Amino acid sequence: MLDGAEELAARYAEEQDDYRSIMVKALADRLAEAFAEHAHEHARREWYAPTETLSAGGLIEERYRGIRPAFGYPACPDHSEKRKLFTLLRAEEAGMSLTETCAMLPASSVSGIFIHHPQSKYFSVGRIGRDQAEDYAVRKELPLSEVERWLSPNLGYEPG
Repeated sequence: MLDGAEELAARYAEEQDDYRSIMVKALADRLAEAFAEHAHEHARREWYAPTETLSAGGLIEERYRGIRPAFGYPACPDHSEKRKLFTLLRAEEAGMSLTETCAMLPASSVSGIFIHHPQSKYFSVGRIGRDQAEDYAVRKELPLSEVERWLSPNLGYEPG
């Protein structure tokens, strides 16, 4: 969350003011998402779409060039890849960390990658077959059981 938002939400919770606690968390979430959208717009203008002009509707409909997928979402279901991103970006220096299950802390944190290719589109990874999971485990140099744990919602078979 924003600096101090967790503390403020906790204070409201201690005062049994659940509404304000929830609203602080919701506002922090929305601000984090808004900043991610702003950063994506900045990257597009600076790196590959300097003349882009989109209406609010155009932004909502994602008519811009490129995509901003995030680990743990349909196009990149493996949350554990956040570890590499956090290392690369030195996210801990910015006050962010990952839990054992790769949830981001503060809770109102966002991460993702910018892909600028003009033909890039959002997509969902379908059901993963055992052969695909085995290949992925080899490439990640991890036991199959660990890969299956991270990808369990996307598996097209019963591990074991």
